[in-house]
Amino acid sequence: MIMKRSCVFIFFSALGASTLYGQDTAHVKLTLQQCVETGIAKNLDVQQSNIQMQTSKINWNQARLNMLPTLNANANAGINQGRSVDPFTNTYVTDKVNFSNYGVSTDVVLFNGFYLQNNAKQNALAYEASKMDWQQQKDNLTINIILSYLQVLSNQDLLTQAINQAALSKNQVDRLDILNKDGAVQPSQFFDLKGQYANDQLSIISSQNALESAKVTLAQYMNIPYTRNIELERLNVESYATRYEDDPAKIYDEALRQFALVKAVDLRKESAEKGVKAARGQLFPILSFNGNGGTSYSSVASQDILLGGTTDVTSNDYVLVGTTPSPVIRKVTNIRNEKINYNKQLNNNLSSSFSLDLRIPLFNSLQARNRVKLAQLTLKNNDLVAKATKTQLQQSIEQAYINMTSASDRYTTLLDQVNAYTESFRAAEIRFNAGVGNSIDYLTAKNNLDRANINSIAAKYDYVLRTKILDYYQGKQLW
Repeated sequence: MIMKRSCVFIFFSALGASTLYGQDTAHVKLTLQQCVETGIAKNLDVQQSNIQMQTSKINWNQARLNMLPTLNANANAGINQGRSVDPFTNTYVTDKVNFSNYGVSTDVVLFNGFYLQNNAKQNALAYEASKMDWQQQKDNLTINIILSYLQVLSNQDLLTQAINQAALSKNQVDRLDILNKDGAVQPSQFFDLKGQYANDQLSIISSQNALESAKVTLAQYMNIPYTRNIELERLNVESYATRYEDDPAKIYDEALRQFALVKAVDLRKESAEKGVKAARGQLFPILSFNGNGGTSYSSVASQDILLGGTTDVTSNDYVLVGTTPSPVIRKVTNIRNEKINYNKQLNNNLSSSFSLDLRIPLFNSLQARNRVKLAQLTLKNNDLVAKATKTQLQQSIEQAYINMTSASDRYTTLLDQVNAYTESFRAAEIRFNAGVGNSIDYLTAKNNLDRANINSIAAKYDYVLRTKILDYYQGKQLW
């Protein structure tokens, strides 16, 4: 059912994506869900993982089918010329002989050390592991798309902030330009503000470049062509920027239950355990049941048909009557020899055989024992992979939690800093507009506020990103 739902999900996602990108992209506006669904439908790594899962499913089905009896039919036909054996009478003939043979055979393994059963279980677990790999690939892509999506939104906010900064500087430049022409302000103050305005314009260019780079990254994850016209639906990021309640231990425990990568390595370990049992089964004798049936046809096959009555036939033998030789006459039963037709031969020549075969492996270059050893090493390796994966997962969660806590503290501190610098700039602007303050004090206050705003925007999105990563480890809904 999971496989069917996933296939249906991908089909409709691909359909929606093809419809979306078949339209004019002049005003494309995407939601986060559309980006994720499009990426899952079009991303090549996800598609390759899906192919590997389907391959594992076929291997599992074949392992189950191997336990069923085999049934095979055979047929052959030919012509013998010259001296050959009549397959009907097993005597030598010199005539041209047309012949054909038909047969059917079946074979079923009754016991082979439970190799087939354990091999089927091994492939079933490998298939389940491949499904988890596919899910993990989709989860990895989902978190990358979400992070890229938020990065685009972050850069959009930074661009808006840069535009607002430049607008404020331009207003001051326009005001001081008039005052400078009237000689009512020191030229240095006018050129200080003009230089600041140029600096703000450079910030707009840098922010625009960062925004387009983030769009390119998002388009790459979605495997769609990049266009500058793509717009993203805004998210209420403030609703995500709340205190994260879970602690690392709880997150790790939940990850062990929900994280697809952990499930995959555990399933592969179980599959390797069945592989060891399957390999050991090849050390046991193999008992199988065989059945065969067949028939044949020969063009020289014939039969004598009794017609009834007798006929006097003079033979080459003779007897002496006195001194005169007299031929011997004998009575011969009246018969007719005729070819046996095709269908009758097939019916007459039917044969069948049944047997129980026992094959005991005594010595085969120690292949079976070495297979067992290799299977045991595979099991040990998968066990180490499972332990390493869980250890790395725990370490990643602990580091991610520290990063989230640090981002939260930084965001809170920067909010206080923005409030403080806002009041400082407001006072400096009033003094500067009144002609009491100078350009240095004004620009210092403005730059402090601009930096604080930029840092707070970056910190806000950084905190949201960190919380999404922790949600990702727990298998939570990410949007």
